[in-house]
Amino acid sequence: MEKDWVSIYSTDNPHTIAMIKAMLETNDIHAIELDKQASAIKIGELELCVRREHVIKAKYLITKKLL
Repeated sequence: MEKDWVSIYSTDNPHTIAMIKAMLETNDIHAIELDKQASAIKIGELELCVRREHVIKAKYLITKKLL
């Protein structure tokens, strides 16, 4: 991953990642998913990353959404 991208959220639930990614993109924050799960058995984490300049806003929006 390039150094401009920062992991801001991780989970093993793909639906949660999709929901948060959509919410961030609605707020003009481009996000990418990193799939670190073993493909056959789906053990591991999914990470959501944003550009360094959007980290604070993205974390704020995630906290606000998940509360």
